[in-house]
Amino acid sequence: MLTRRNFLKTVGLGAVGVVGLSSYAFAIEPRFRMVVTRYQLNLPHWPAGAEPVRLAVVADVHACDPWMPLSRVAEIVDVTNSLEPDAILLLGDYIAGLRRFRTAIVPAPEWGAAFADFSAPLGTYGVIGNHDWWHDIRGVRSAFEANRLPLMENDVVRLEPPGKPAFWLAGLGDQLARPLGDGQFRGADDLPGMLAKIPEDGAPIVMMAHEPDIFPKVPDRVSLTISGHTHGGQVALPLIGRPIVPSNYGDRYAYGHVVEDGRNLLVSGGLGCSVLPVRFGVPPEIVLLEIGGAPAV
Repeated sequence: MLTRRNFLKTVGLGAVGVVGLSSYAFAIEPRFRMVVTRYQLNLPHWPAGAEPVRLAVVADVHACDPWMPLSRVAEIVDVTNSLEPDAILLLGDYIAGLRRFRTAIVPAPEWGAAFADFSAPLGTYGVIGNHDWWHDIRGVRSAFEANRLPLMENDVVRLEPPGKPAFWLAGLGDQLARPLGDGQFRGADDLPGMLAKIPEDGAPIVMMAHEPDIFPKVPDRVSLTISGHTHGGQVALPLIGRPIVPSNYGDRYAYGHVVEDGRNLLVSGGLGCSVLPVRFGVPPEIVLLEIGGAPAV
C-alpha cells in the first residue's frame, strides 16, 4: 500500500536521482570522461586484404575554461598520439561554443601550440567548423599556419603510408560558414570543385566534412565521409533518444557509422560542448578508424 510516508520517500529519492544525474551531466561526463571509440571498416574501393590504415579523429574540441582548458587539450593530444595512427584528422570547431557558461576562452595561439604536438607519420590535417567561422576564423587559420598544420578548405592530398594502400584525403569547406539570417547560411563548401582535383587513379577517397548533412550529395566514388558537428546530440536518454541534434536530418546522421546505398559515413560524438556544458550518454570521444584488412563490402 502506498502510504503518504512512502510516497514522499519515493518523490524524495526521485528528486535526489534527478539532481544526481544533472550533476553528472554538467560536472562529470563533459569534463572528466573521455573514451576511445574504435571502428574496423571494410570500405568500397579499398584494396581487399591490405594492411589496415589507422586514422585518429578529433572533433569539436571547443576550447574554453573550465570545460575544455588547455590541460584537457594537451591530454587529448597525448591520448591521440598513444593510439599510433597513420594520420590524425581534426574536424573543426576548435573555438568555444559556449557563452553564458564559460569563464574564459582558450586563445587560439595556445591551443594551436598544443596541436603542434600531434604526431603521426602521415601528418595532421584539419578542416574548419561553423563556430570557427562565426567567432574567430582569422585566429583559427593563424593557429594552424603558425604550427605548420595543414588546414584543408576544399583541398585534397594524396597520402601514401608505407606498406599500406595509398588514398586521397579531401577536406571540405564548412557548410554553415556565413549566417544570412532566418536560419539560412552561405557555405564555403565546394564539393564538385574539390573532387575535380582528384584524378581517376584508382586510389580510394576519404573526405573530411565538419557537418554530416552533405552526405546525401556525396558520390559513391568517396569511400568514406568523416564528420563531427552533432556531438551525438550531447544527450542520449534511455527510451527517449537524442532530443536535439543540430542537423536538417534529425538523428539520421547524429552519431556513428551510417551506410546508405553502399556509401559510408562516420560521425564522431566529438569532445567538447556547444550551447550548454552538458553531456549525458555521449561521453567525449576520440575515434580510431582501422580501414581495410578484409575483403571490401
